[in-house]
Order: sequence, then structure tokens, then C-alpha cells
Amino acid sequence: QVHLVESGGGSVQAGGSLRLSCVASAYTSSSACVGWFRQAPGKEREAVAGLYRATGSTFYADSVKGRFTISQDNTDTTVFLQMDSLKPEDTAMYYCAADSTHREWCLLVSEYTYWGQGTQVTVSS
Repeated sequence: QVHLVESGGGSVQAGGSLRLSCVASAYTSSSACVGWFRQAPGKEREAVAGLYRATGSTFYADSVKGRFTISQDNTDTTVFLQMDSLKPEDTAMYYCAADSTHREWCLLVSEYTYWGQGTQVTVSS
């Protein structure tokens, strides 16, 4: 079992920044990727960013490229999502996820097994 806990959400004005954190209790031996996803009311959950743990390669949804940065700490237990130049359309519940088993699946919602409880991000105009 992998337990994930997110933090760092909040309310910010458009153009502002937030940094989300996700602490993992452990990773399984097959866990290739960790990712950040978001879900706005009435919409499907969508990928935001993914990180391939073996090499640190990162992947981003087109909507956040150049504004968001995913990274991990040296202990490989915490994953961050730095969000800059936030827009009202970034408003959503943000979730971290673990245990996607292939590099090619780092941004696929369906390939993740473990999910955190989510942290709310609200961006006002």
C-alpha cells in the first residue's frame, strides 16, 4: 500500500503562485511515475504533470507548460508542483498519484493505482 498526502493548496489571485507538496509513505517496486492531476466541478479528472522516477524526466499537459513545474526531493519521498502565473481556469481539486508502471503512462489517469485525498486550489480573477 502507498499512502499519499497532499498539502499547499489555497486561494490566490490570478498571476500568483502556489507550491503543492505530496508526501508518499513508500513506493512499490514497479512504480515508475508519480503525477499531479486535477478535477474541477462537473469535469473529468485530467493530467497536469508527471515525473518518471528513474530519470527525473517530466511531462506536462499543454495547458500548464511553461507555468507549472513538477519535481521531487532528494529523498524521493516528496513530490512538488510549483504553479506560477496561475489563471482562474486552474481552479480545481489537485491530486497526486503514484504507481503508474510505464514511462509512457505518466500522464494517464487510468494507469495510476494510488491517490491522495486532494488539495483545493482556487484562483480568482
